[in-house]
Amino acid sequence: MCCTDGHVRGFAKVPTKRCPTGHTLLELTIAIALGLVVTMGTVTLYRSQRAAFTAAADQERMREAGMAALVLIGDQIQMAGFAPATVFAAPALMPLFGCAGARPVGPDDAPACETLAGNARSDGLALHYVGDAVSTWPSATGQPTDCLGQSVAESGGALDAGSATIVNRYYAKTSGSTGEPELYCEGAGRPGVAQPLVEGVERLRLRYWIAGVQYAVDASAVARDQWSRVVGVDLCVQVRGTATGRHVRYVDCDGIPVSPTDGRARTTFSRYVAVRNSQVESP
Repeated sequence: MCCTDGHVRGFAKVPTKRCPTGHTLLELTIAIALGLVVTMGTVTLYRSQRAAFTAAADQERMREAGMAALVLIGDQIQMAGFAPATVFAAPALMPLFGCAGARPVGPDDAPACETLAGNARSDGLALHYVGDAVSTWPSATGQPTDCLGQSVAESGGALDAGSATIVNRYYAKTSGSTGEPELYCEGAGRPGVAQPLVEGVERLRLRYWIAGVQYAVDASAVARDQWSRVVGVDLCVQVRGTATGRHVRYVDCDGIPVSPTDGRARTTFSRYVAVRNSQVESP
């Protein structure tokens, strides 16, 4: 039965009772569909924003790790071969010694290279200088310290009181406890015992500038008697991010585009570092 708002009787409009109405099945279906569209859009936007935030946070972690590694190693390269002005006969050790795809091992006066299992592409570097309470952070007892902040006993001999021979060895490897790559340093305070410094560092790539040579070379191309003639180092650090499930291309330290399949982002950081205490003139 059709209902109206009222009927006209003479000049007066007489109201009538409105009949109850409801939504049809079609209207209900359309409302549900619109609600689902809005909900799906909201969820999609949330997921995309969350993914963007996660990627940005991962990039920031990689940037911090890469810059920290560049600063730590770069500062030590600048210290290579240093001796205080009061030291007239420093120990006859090479200012620096590098390994291509390996880490430095063995005695300080005759270092050798040892390949690390599972990380053959990462280079290693050993640095030597004379440390004191000025060139290093002094320990609680006033002794010079190594790359890990460990006290190094005074060397004695031709060195002044309070001075010691510092040898720090850097390399990257995968941690046996966390499974993540890390930058390690083995200091003179505890020879043979390395400790992690920066998490995420997957590879070190080092090339050396030798006085009189117009291009940088790998450690494998540097003869043992040429290490004292190294005047600069091209340092590159490759950092690995967390697992994201996305395939992210990057350019490695050799300038080669790489498409990893493990779903982790990677990035590289590079700098040139002059060996300030080299006894030869920089080209």
